[in-house]
Amino acid sequence: MREWIAQGRGGHFVVKRLRNADTALGREAIRRIRAQARRFEGKPYDAAFGWSDDRIYCSELVWKVYYRALGVRLGTLRKLKDFHLADPVVARALTERYGSRIPLEEWMISPADIYRSAEIVTVEER
Repeated sequence: MREWIAQGRGGHFVVKRLRNADTALGREAIRRIRAQARRFEGKPYDAAFGWSDDRIYCSELVWKVYYRALGVRLGTLRKLKDFHLADPVVARALTERYGSRIPLEEWMISPADIYRSAEIVTVEER
């Protein structure tokens, strides 16, 4: 765990869990979560942040597993066009990644969207 914490800035970290974990995460729920997670095992990372199941990115994996296993939406899905895209660094990254065909209508979930979800609570922060 120390290695993981050391990757953050100044040793700061936050641990969150499902709001009603004590009641919602029984044996059957855990089985469903694991089954959903296994469906993505071995899938390549999705650097283009598409919403298909062919490739997967970090926050997409978490969102889909909880939604499909428990019906819990960890944050609100947004279309790429709904993110702040005007920043020059972001605009350059989008052009490098997609060229002139930026998929503005693609559904996405960001780590920040999950972090702010009302469905999870902070259990530790340093």
